Amino acid sequence: MPNVRKVALITGAARGLGRHLTDSFLAEGYAVVVNYLHAEVSAKELIKNREPSALAVKADVGDAEQVREMLRQTNDYFGRLDLIINNAGITKDNLLLRQTEEEWDALFRTNLTGCFHMIREAVPLIIETGGGHIMNISSYAGVKGKSGQAAYSASKAALIGLTVSAARELAEHNIRVNAVLPGYMLTDMGARSPKAAAQAKEEGLFPAPSDPARIAQSIVDFAKLDYITGQIISLDSRLL
Repeated sequence: MPNVRKVALITGAARGLGRHLTDSFLAEGYAVVVNYLHAEVSAKELIKNREPSALAVKADVGDAEQVREMLRQTNDYFGRLDLIINNAGITKDNLLLRQTEEEWDALFRTNLTGCFHMIREAVPLIIETGGGHIMNISSYAGVKGKSGQAAYSASKAALIGLTVSAARELAEHNIRVNAVLPGYMLTDMGARSPKAAAQAKEEGLFPAPSDPARIAQSIVDFAKLDYITGQIISLDSRLL
C-alpha cells in the first residue's frame, strides 16, 4: 500500500475538468483515484509513471454495485479516503417538449443518482479516515436554468439540493459537503455547443470562458478549507 498523505477520488477524471483536477491534486501531494467509464486510454495515459500515487478505476457511477467495487479497490490500495469530487456528468440538450424519457433518465442517472451512489458508498470510508470533504460539480444552469437544457438544468439544480441536505446530515461526522459552479469551459462537453458558449460569453462580466486549469487549482485551494460546508461556490463571472 503506497504511503500517502491524503486520497482524493475524482469521478469522470480522465477528460475535461476531471483531467485538470487529477493533475492539480497530484501536484498538491494527494493520491488520486481516477474514475472513468469510456476513456480508458486517456485514464491510463494520465496515470502513467504516477502509479504509486494514482489508481485508475473503471466504474459507471450510475450503477451502485460498480461504485461499491470502486470504493473497495480504493480502500484496498490506499487504505483511506479524504475527498470525493463528483465531477462525472453528461448532457443531452433538447427542448423540453422534445426531450425523450430515455434522455431524461440517462441525465439523472449520471448527474444526480451517480452522486447519490458516490456519497452513500464513500461516507463510511471517509468517516474511518476521520472526516473529509465531498465536492459536487454543479452548474450555472442548475441555478438559472437554460433553454434547451431542461433536463441538465434540473439535474444540476437537484444536485444543489442534495449538497445542502448532505451537508446537514454529515457535519456531525466532520464531513464537509459543498457544490462548485465552475463556469463555462471549452472542454469536450462545452466545445460541442457553440451557441451555449456564445451565450455564456455574452452573459459574463468577463468575456473569456473559464480556464479549466485555473478552475481546478481553485477547487484544490477550496478543498483545504475545513470550516465551510453546505455552500454553493461560483467560480464564474456570470451573476447568479
